[in-house]
Amino acid sequence: MSSVLRTAVNSNDHFQGDLSAPIVLLEYGDYQCPHCRNAFGIIKKIQSEFGPELTYVFRHFPLTEVHFYARQAAIAVEAAGLQDKYWEMHDTIYENQEKLSTSGLTSFAKKIGLDMSKFKSDLKSETIEKKVDDDFEGGVRSGVNFTPCFFINGVRFEGGAQDLYNSLQQKKS
Repeated sequence: MSSVLRTAVNSNDHFQGDLSAPIVLLEYGDYQCPHCRNAFGIIKKIQSEFGPELTYVFRHFPLTEVHFYARQAAIAVEAAGLQDKYWEMHDTIYENQEKLSTSGLTSFAKKIGLDMSKFKSDLKSETIEKKVDDDFEGGVRSGVNFTPCFFINGVRFEGGAQDLYNSLQQKKS
């Protein structure tokens, strides 16, 4: 039995593409998860191949019991988003996951050109913490219990990133 997305994709989400695209791919991810890092490249490939037919949505699901920096990274990405650099920080973290640490996040923020004073202040924002927590809680309500976890048009996809790619390719043919 498939799980369905309990919190519909909306304009408050971080997304790439048009929300009216025929395929809306949502990922619940964790920035310290090696499986999410592997999925990152596959998602980029899917986005490239499907173009305007696909919208990609990312929601935070930090598995803090096993990934010490996951929540901190999610907060840092949200803080970067307040400077219109959400996706730059998202990509930079996955591209440099082996350097993920408190100082690594600061280094990534500098690398993408953030106003460091604002960034450091925003890292303490209760609004950002609530956004990360709301994403996580929405994932729990939708049956997410590991990362990466994908939903296609609101229905949970059972399988990993490569399975997802193969499935979308079959639908495309």
